[in-house]
Amino acid sequence: MNRRQMLAGLASTAALSHFESRAANVNNAYLELIVWRFHNSEENQASRTSEFLQNGLQPALSRAGARLIGAFSNVIATDGPYYVTLSQYASLANLQEVREKLAGDDAYQQAVKTLSSGPGLPFVRVESNLLRCFDGMPQPAVSADGHRIFEWRTYESQSFTTLARKIRMFNHGEMQIFERLGMRPVFFGETIIGPKQPNLMYMLSYDDLAAREKLWRAFGSDPEWQKLRSHPELADAQIVANISNVILQPLKFSAIR
Repeated sequence: MNRRQMLAGLASTAALSHFESRAANVNNAYLELIVWRFHNSEENQASRTSEFLQNGLQPALSRAGARLIGAFSNVIATDGPYYVTLSQYASLANLQEVREKLAGDDAYQQAVKTLSSGPGLPFVRVESNLLRCFDGMPQPAVSADGHRIFEWRTYESQSFTTLARKIRMFNHGEMQIFERLGMRPVFFGETIIGPKQPNLMYMLSYDDLAAREKLWRAFGSDPEWQKLRSHPELADAQIVANISNVILQPLKFSAIR
């Protein structure tokens, strides 16, 4: 099967109109996903960092022309406790412009100093990933639907060639199945700067853990998913080397809720 035939087969597995209309004439956003790692101690790291994110970073990004769209704490995950933040930029040029503006933002620089002025360390380490949103969903879905849980998933791939194949699979079928089943995608992004490359990351949301289990069972048995994954070149063993996932909950000031 050649590439054109494969893409045609993928497109036939789901109704693409919703995602295609969303993607039309829309530039792909860049997302910075940061993990703020803490340890439990009298330094009160989580509270100090939450204050900085809400009253320092979030308004500063808005002033500079970007957005802090998500802030979450870990619920089910290894190596906790930690927060995960998601910042949105219109382009790489916008990211550079924002960094320059933050450097000259007196209020933001004071917030940085305040974060570091308490006892001990404000956090253990910060890990940053820069993602480019997929063509099929070029902008993240920022909504405040209420009390939800979120699943952040990372797919490592065997090579950049197989990663591209998996991304096409998402763009032309898999993400549409997620949405049809009610798994509520938040974003899909290819990691362009960060560890464990080549990989992609995405986030889904659910009402609760029970809803998550029910939806993943429905996904696994969905006829369109079974048809999509039946292509030999799209089998997990061919294009996905490792899958990891964590369950998150939004912090009180997160735009995505």
